[in-house]
Amino acid sequence: MKLVDIGFGNAVSAHRVIAVVDPDSAPIKRMIQDARDGGSLIDATYGRKTQSVIVTDSGHIVLSALSPGDVALGITDGQEDENGTKG
Repeated sequence: MKLVDIGFGNAVSAHRVIAVVDPDSAPIKRMIQDARDGGSLIDATYGRKTQSVIVTDSGHIVLSALSPGDVALGITDGQEDENGTKG
């Protein structure tokens, strides 16, 4: 099982991640609020500004202070893409 660092010593399972998105759009803000209301929000920002929103296959929403690019790099690090090159 591969874990992806999401900052401050926290990690998520790479195979459970569906998407890593920017938190600034209205639909993502609604999704965050719905998860907060429903008890499925995990805030791993330690009070810092939310830079990325991680959507998991279990329906949980994870907030991270790392940029979406940094989180995505952790997910793709060492994996081969469809052309057989490492990402």
